[in-house]
Amino acid sequence: MTLTRDEPMRDRLDRDRLDRDGLARLIPHAGAMRLLDGVLSWDRSRIRCTASSHRDPGNPLRHAGRLAALCGVEYAAQAMAAHGGLTGAAEGRPPAAGYLASLRDLACHVGRLDDIAGDLVVEAENLTGEGNRVIYAFTIHADGAELLSGRAAVVIDAAPGGAPANGMGPP
Repeated sequence: MTLTRDEPMRDRLDRDRLDRDGLARLIPHAGAMRLLDGVLSWDRSRIRCTASSHRDPGNPLRHAGRLAALCGVEYAAQAMAAHGGLTGAAEGRPPAAGYLASLRDLACHVGRLDDIAGDLVVEAENLTGEGNRVIYAFTIHADGAELLSGRAAVVIDAAPGGAPANGMGPP
């Protein structure tokens, strides 16, 4: 996949649908921890992904055989990371690590995700950003019902070589 800064984002939506392998280039997660199956669509401000891993008995987020609805936050965080990777590539920036700094207005409309029969649709929208701080709104739907929603503040580590952006690393 080659993204160019000059090509309008709307013209790339259909052909930039990504599968699990495409996501591997955008997010640091590997193996079973890569929870998303693919990107359905994206533009400069939002992304829409799909996932079926919530039904997998081997999902690494399961505890006592169940996947709590709160684990949906990790699905949303991975969608945000994919969005950052896609928009960064479109603007000619290399991938940068992001860290979930806080959650607001988190609403779980179900107790569990593992008993949801349909695929999850994970949506994230970049509400605002300045420097290395971004705020996203996110929702997770399945079978026409909203399962989880909230807002997340993300701090992007834009320093070269993976050093913390604030210059403070291990001694």
